[in-house]
Amino acid sequence: MLAYYLQLGLRSLRRNPALTTLMVMAIGFGVAASMITWSVFRAVSGNPIPGKSAQLFTPQVDGWGPQQNREGEPAEALGYVDAMALLRAHQAKRQTLLYPVQLSVMPGGNRELPLNANGYAVTADFFGMFEVPFRYGRGWGAQDDEARASDVVISSELNQKLFGGADSTGRTLGLGGHDFRIVGVASHWNPRPRFYDLFSTSGFADEPDIYMVFNRALDLQMRTGGRNSCRGSISYTSWQGYLQSNCVWLTPWVELDSPAEVARYRVFLENYAADQQHAGRFAWAANVRLRDVIQWLDYEHVVPPESRIALVVALGFFLICLVNTIGLLLAKFMRRAGEIGVRRALGATRGEIYTQYLVEAGTVGLAGGVLGLLFTAVGVSGVGILFQPEIARLARLDLSLVGLTFVVAILATVLAAFYPAWRAAHVQPAWQLKSS
Repeated sequence: MLAYYLQLGLRSLRRNPALTTLMVMAIGFGVAASMITWSVFRAVSGNPIPGKSAQLFTPQVDGWGPQQNREGEPAEALGYVDAMALLRAHQAKRQTLLYPVQLSVMPGGNRELPLNANGYAVTADFFGMFEVPFRYGRGWGAQDDEARASDVVISSELNQKLFGGADSTGRTLGLGGHDFRIVGVASHWNPRPRFYDLFSTSGFADEPDIYMVFNRALDLQMRTGGRNSCRGSISYTSWQGYLQSNCVWLTPWVELDSPAEVARYRVFLENYAADQQHAGRFAWAANVRLRDVIQWLDYEHVVPPESRIALVVALGFFLICLVNTIGLLLAKFMRRAGEIGVRRALGATRGEIYTQYLVEAGTVGLAGGVLGLLFTAVGVSGVGILFQPEIARLARLDLSLVGLTFVVAILATVLAAFYPAWRAAHVQPAWQLKSS
């Protein structure tokens, strides 16, 4: 019977092409608007590291005091003194410090001009904590951190530019006038949002080119290529003075596998801040935070407000389209009241009437889904009109979005058809036969 009802539905679509076109266009436009905005919202609000987001935490320690903070919250990063104190305490299974660096790749081979390379100075645990995949080689070890080795991991894209994609581990790379040894080539890895560096980026920057040893970057006195936030009078004139200042520029991350470990580390942070107060370095009570990845993304308001607004507006527009579709379906179904009366008089049940007209509505939804998919494909390519380029690039038409488009179009149309189908199923056969 379903195949028969589907055949009736297709015939009905051809019976009144003008009314059918209006319904299909209403569904198509509504679905397309929703799917375009959803593709952006999905990209910017997803979990960037779903397997470990509940085990990765970023600690914050108030090094400025209540007069300099924003609404009582500690700074989003740490200064050198506090960051190194946490690192040396080794209170977590894994821990890393990082900050952005910008260097020039010196000419070599067939290249006559240097290249710009953006990346991070990190400690050895960075690669294991964040599950960085490797195409060639690996990251360095803790002993290389201690030895302040001139090791570097480069991206696959940079490896392609410099070495044609070949295995470059063991080769020498000139960065900023210094030689570094390539120990690994990372596969494509650029979690969106870039949760581990929301202090210096919006979370949607291009993939980093290099990762270098944190201590080596300090030895070379490499200033941060990202944000550097200071409070009070700035009096330092040397690198050591900068390190001892209250300027924050280092992002810490720790890996904690259980609630007990999280509780212990939070106590450690509170004790550390209390010790700094007793030592006279802090003139305020301990003020610390320990947030996991999802909490950190929420705190940093990573999801652009315009994406939320656009999604709400699009859903409202889709709702209006569905209301119009309800009216059009009601008009379409009730014009066939005589036909319904005859079917009911011949023994058709109300359930059969429901099924027939809901299947017919499903065919309208399917046609609307096809049209909506075409509009979505066009709209996804033009989201840069409303959003920043780095966010617009994230919107893409993949198989999941194609499937969701059809599911939403068909399901929404069927739901919209319930009231018109109910009216059709409750047509009184006697009245229709008498009037006929």
